Amino acid sequence: MMSLLQRVREARVDIDGQTVGAIGHGLLVLVCAEPGDTAATGERLLAKILKLRIFSDEAGKMNRSVQDVGGGLLIVSQFTLAADTRSGNRPGFTGAAPPALGEALYDAFVATARAQHPLVQTGHFGADMQVHLINDGPVTIPLRMTA
Repeated sequence: MMSLLQRVREARVDIDGQTVGAIGHGLLVLVCAEPGDTAATGERLLAKILKLRIFSDEAGKMNRSVQDVGGGLLIVSQFTLAADTRSGNRPGFTGAAPPALGEALYDAFVATARAQHPLVQTGHFGADMQVHLINDGPVTIPLRMTA
């Protein structure tokens, strides 16, 4: 399972002009399931995300986690993280899990996040979403957890 984390001052997801999820300070988590991933893969990825020290302490060093700073999580499914651009000009997406598996793993990831973190918002799997954010830093970190 792969993810792209963006430390944000605020972020929101709109669908058809309606905001469906929004956070203030925290992490925008773009997540993509891959074939072979399981719910356990997502649990390990989430554990890393929650403990990753990418927020500044009083000295300005990245020494605090999203949990330490009381930040929110905005979790958005994004199969395009699995884009294969090695040949041609049109990306291929065979590296992403099939939609049914991807949705099940996304739902499990979100459920685990909600059980372990007090502020979790989401987009909708498979929807055409507009993601608005103010990247803080900017800090953008890719993470991948293998099955």
